[in-house]
Amino acid sequence: MIQDKVVVITGASSGIGQATALQLAKDGAKVVLSARRTDRLEKTVQEIVQSGGIASYFAADVISKTDVQALADFAMHTYGRIDVWVNNAGLMPLSYLNKRKIDEWETMVDVNIKGVLYGIAAAIPIMEQQHSGHIINVSSVAGHRVGMAGAVYSGTKFAVRAITEGLRMELSPTANIRATIISPGLVETELLTTITDEDALIALKARASSALQSQDIANAIAYAVDQPEWASVNEIVIRPTTQPS
Repeated sequence: MIQDKVVVITGASSGIGQATALQLAKDGAKVVLSARRTDRLEKTVQEIVQSGGIASYFAADVISKTDVQALADFAMHTYGRIDVWVNNAGLMPLSYLNKRKIDEWETMVDVNIKGVLYGIAAAIPIMEQQHSGHIINVSSVAGHRVGMAGAVYSGTKFAVRAITEGLRMELSPTANIRATIISPGLVETELLTTITDEDALIALKARASSALQSQDIANAIAYAVDQPEWASVNEIVIRPTTQPS
């Protein structure tokens, strides 16, 4: 059921977003990649096209509702519809609260919560008009439990869980819009490089015996997208086998 679907993916310049774009394009989707780093987007689009897939990119910063709306407009102008919107862009600068990294807190709220809401706001009118659509929000196991140095990060991911469930309740029965939340455990991505609190980084590494690869999460997203219209995969939690919590 992935063939010919138009899929918009934020945070697609690396990690989970990039792996998802490559996987869904391989499965026959028409993918629109978005992030701020256009050089990386262009390289991934070239890779997809050279492999026989269909892809394009649009530079956007998810903290800007204007950018996100322009991304939706671009996808509609290019492909005429949006079947799936993947809110993947996110930040994870873990820190202990007494370090008072307030700027990092504010950025996480802007990207991890507002960025998701802006994506939903851009996609909903299109999907309501189509009377079909699928919004996938990438969260974290931190949206299920709070870890050391993760109070603010977990707060943003708990919010994404609540938003996704509200979306499902409101729009799945009336507008045929499916809602899925993907909650990965530790994944080997660039997110780890955003941690400036050395104590938080030590604590994270102490409890991390192994990590998933971005492809593992891309596979989970592809599974959710591939289900028939009448089946909605609402939540997937995926951890490294050896991750205890």
